Amino acid sequence: MPATMILRPATLDDVPALARFANDTFCAAFGHLYRPEDLESFLEEVYSEASVREEVAGDQCIHQLACDGAGLLGYVKLRYPSWYAEHSGARDPIALGQLYTDLARIGEGIGAALMEWAIAEARRRGHDAIQLSVWAENFGAQRFYSRYGFDKIADIDFWVGQHRDDEFLYEMRLG
Repeated sequence: MPATMILRPATLDDVPALARFANDTFCAAFGHLYRPEDLESFLEEVYSEASVREEVAGDQCIHQLACDGAGLLGYVKLRYPSWYAEHSGARDPIALGQLYTDLARIGEGIGAALMEWAIAEARRRGHDAIQLSVWAENFGAQRFYSRYGFDKIADIDFWVGQHRDDEFLYEMRLG
């Protein structure tokens, strides 16, 4: 973990920066895969300030930010109830909806710190599993999740506008 990094919950004041960071990170990593109209539709639905504000203000999502003196380094989002509960025999799973880090800072421990927070938070809340989806061709992310004990439990679809991606549903049981 970078020495100057702090982890903290998102507030409504963070919404503009969080929405911009999420949008920019998604586009940098995956934007080239989609037709402009599909990408635009998805970004409006998921990463617009209005959508992010609704999540931060609501009671279904928890956003934990990784920050330093210069700004946002990454974030993780937990969602309860999990979108994927029907794919598992877990009693009370929570979903990890996004774990994004500044692409220029990958490998510095930011993602690891956010993942460790997410696991600890899920345990603290009494959940018996964490579920997440990962693009079938995102091999780096799959290796990262596997290091934490996540296993593939299903093939699922992920929609960006009218474009369907093959996704893998991963789950880590908490004991």
